[in-house]
Amino acid sequence: MIQLLQISDTHFGTERPEVMAAIRQLCREHAPELVILSGDITQRARRVQFAAAKDFTDQLNAPLLSVPGNHDLPLFNLLARLFSPYRNYRRYFGDELEPEFETDRMLVIGVNSTRLGRHKNGELTDEQIERVAGRLRQAGPDQLRVVVQHHPVRAVEATDTANLMINREKAVPAWVDAGMDLVLGGHIHLPYVLPLYGKEGKEGRQAWTVQAGTAVSERVRGNISNSVNLISYQHVHGQPQCVVERWDYSQTSQRFESARSTAVALSRNPA
Repeated sequence: MIQLLQISDTHFGTERPEVMAAIRQLCREHAPELVILSGDITQRARRVQFAAAKDFTDQLNAPLLSVPGNHDLPLFNLLARLFSPYRNYRRYFGDELEPEFETDRMLVIGVNSTRLGRHKNGELTDEQIERVAGRLRQAGPDQLRVVVQHHPVRAVEATDTANLMINREKAVPAWVDAGMDLVLGGHIHLPYVLPLYGKEGKEGRQAWTVQAGTAVSERVRGNISNSVNLISYQHVHGQPQCVVERWDYSQTSQRFESARSTAVALSRNPA
């Protein structure tokens, strides 16, 4: 069995040290094969905030795949936003804005959904959509196929529909039909798991959107605690099995505790 830990919307500059310590403990206990950081790493894209985030992720002692969020681009420094928007991100998290991580058990594809002209919303180009679909079609039958971006593709609250990624109507069915299992996102600080469908709708392939809450920031949403997702994947009797487990921070125990477990069905039959 392999495990992936998804953390999101850390918003360094508003981080809670006690919650950071609890995530480090969770990592020691589960030793994930990969930590996925799905954007909004910082609150205001400042160098000191990225440095703090890098120090934290280094302490998790696991490989890291990260993508930027809208908060990781300068907001008030217009010159930096126009001419070097990802400078601080690249300084600490690498030059590649759309990284990949691949083993014989997983293929994880990062996608940059941020746009300089949009302070909040995300968007994908047709070229990005086709590139990801092409990589998904290359995945092996034993690999868990994961796409990571910051912005959500499906909402559970009506108020969040304005936050959905632009061009999702093209991206989602193309990726589902190409073999995607999960698309991981953040942005709205609300954790949930929902099904996604390809071009044939419910009669065709199914995949899942996995949204994460805010991992360590004090900017929690309403009464929702800081939370992370632990994704487990294995083959049982030749069949792929995947479970998405949400872990919420408990103020009482000062630990992350399992809050909800969702078994997600994986299809290996192309649409």
